Amino acid sequence: MKKILTLVLVSVLGGFFTLSTYKLFIEKDNYTELNQTSVLTPIAVPVNYNTTNKNLTAESTIDFTIAAEKTINTVVHVKNTTVNSGQITLEDLFHGRRYQRQQIGSGSGVIISPDGYIITNNHVIDGAQSIAITTNHNKTYKAELIGADPKTDIALLKIDADENLPYTTFADSDNAKIGEWVLAVGNPFNLTSTVTAGIISAKSRDLLGGNTQSFIQTDAAVNPGNSGGALVNTNGDLIGINTAITSQTGNYVGYSFAVPSNIAKKVVEDIMEFGNVQNGILGITGSELNSKSAEKFGVNETEGFYVNEVLENSGAHRAGLISGDIIKQLDDINISKFSDLKGFLNTKSPNDIVNVKVLRNGTEKVFPVKLLKNSTIDFPVIGLLKEVSKSELKKHKTNYGLKISRLNNTYQSYWRKNGVKEGNIITAINDIKLTSIEDVEKILNNRSNDDSLRIELINSKGEKERYNFR
Repeated sequence: MKKILTLVLVSVLGGFFTLSTYKLFIEKDNYTELNQTSVLTPIAVPVNYNTTNKNLTAESTIDFTIAAEKTINTVVHVKNTTVNSGQITLEDLFHGRRYQRQQIGSGSGVIISPDGYIITNNHVIDGAQSIAITTNHNKTYKAELIGADPKTDIALLKIDADENLPYTTFADSDNAKIGEWVLAVGNPFNLTSTVTAGIISAKSRDLLGGNTQSFIQTDAAVNPGNSGGALVNTNGDLIGINTAITSQTGNYVGYSFAVPSNIAKKVVEDIMEFGNVQNGILGITGSELNSKSAEKFGVNETEGFYVNEVLENSGAHRAGLISGDIIKQLDDINISKFSDLKGFLNTKSPNDIVNVKVLRNGTEKVFPVKLLKNSTIDFPVIGLLKEVSKSELKKHKTNYGLKISRLNNTYQSYWRKNGVKEGNIITAINDIKLTSIEDVEKILNNRSNDDSLRIELINSKGEKERYNFR
């Protein structure tokens, strides 16, 4: 019996020690190993991409430093100074005093030639009485305004430096792709050039809805003061001039817009050669297609430009375009909305040949169209003015003037009440004789909304009349 109790006691003690050893050493080690496994072992989740995708490898090799180094010394600070008369008091009048006050505005610009030509926005230098340029190396020069185009918001300046300047070359903005990496380079507060990166978010953007713009949209950060700066690709080539942001605060909130380089280049070349912008026109009127307009016109297409009217003797008319055609492509550029068409034509000049692909009755046709010089212009208060032949001017006993092709809707009853109608000749506006559309463009560019308007015309009786509007 004593032996049995001893055996049981030994068995119990052995089991106790065995269990203790397991708890103390073996189970602890297993617990630790499980913890490590749960932390370090990745969880496999299916995703819709291939890990050998070459695009991912390409993105990882993008080097923004190359584009930045090529661009920062070509972007300059632009300072414009205007002098305004302060409010005059009775005491000032009594003593013959008149105070003048300086207003200073600033922006950015891009050097585009070694001899000092600089491109910027028109709104950066608009109204300036003096313009100063400061380079990224803190050298300051006095700039001359060569010319400007308010419609595209592009201006051309010139400085005289004692050495060749670093400059940026134009790229083909038509080749820029949505999703492509870009850099926005500006010199906003004369703090030397700054660089931000983003992608092209969209093309052919029209901000105001007036079918007059065709911007490149990017998410690269652009703030006030960056206007007139460079938008470049990863090679450091210019694809746009930063122009605008959309914001309720006045600061960058995610969207910025640039004038495409092809439009900017065309404006600069025309200013240097002609002193103003020479636009080529197709000679059509119409509207872009969408679901609503497609239903209205009775067509199945929801993208493209629907031709309502082809102007007589225009390039489109001579080439064979007709009402009802749907323009789908100009050269190699797809046309899905009006800003696509407008943006393309803004890069073209009179006498250029454009291959117009249209959809007519379900069949695609291509027409080579010779662009003509614009011969009409819409002038506030009066209406649509048109250039006329010398023989027609002779009938009205004048050798200069433009014909009223259509009266302004708002003032139509006023004009008709005073015996003025379509076909009458406008000979001068604000004492400037009208010999061409360019004369009217210059008047519009130099006129503010508050300026008075003096109109000289030849009425239906062949009599000269003058009208003043304030």
